[in-house]
Amino acid sequence: MAQAKNGDTVKVHYTGKLEDGTVFDTSINRDPLQFTIGGGQLIPGFEQAVVGMNPGESKTAKVPADKAYGPHLEEMVLVVDRNQFPVDLKPEVGQQLQSRQPDGRTFVVTVTDVSESSVTLDANHPLAGKDLIFDIQLIEIV
Repeated sequence: MAQAKNGDTVKVHYTGKLEDGTVFDTSINRDPLQFTIGGGQLIPGFEQAVVGMNPGESKTAKVPADKAYGPHLEEMVLVVDRNQFPVDLKPEVGQQLQSRQPDGRTFVVTVTDVSESSVTLDANHPLAGKDLIFDIQLIEIV
């Protein structure tokens, strides 16, 4: 039986969890996820976990933060004066907003703190700095 290797296109079902067991994403009840191993479409640790698996095989893989979304970088957290927001925008903790860079590119930030005078925005990926656990089932090598 063929084992999954770099360059193969595969279909997998997965459930992603934090170390405390909180599920942050799953493909269960959806179509399997299809990707090419080594194609850089997914976090490196997930792609590496599929290498060597046989179709029908399941495994649990722990992906450290440096092979997932990287460390949480303090320089990507910004405290902004409340008066820099449109008056009709009422920021709330957990809210995601789009921000535009001077070159026109947009990125998503998450509101992490709100006070009367300021709003704290975090441009890190929500899973940055976290070790992730994936239950993976290789459905097929396409």
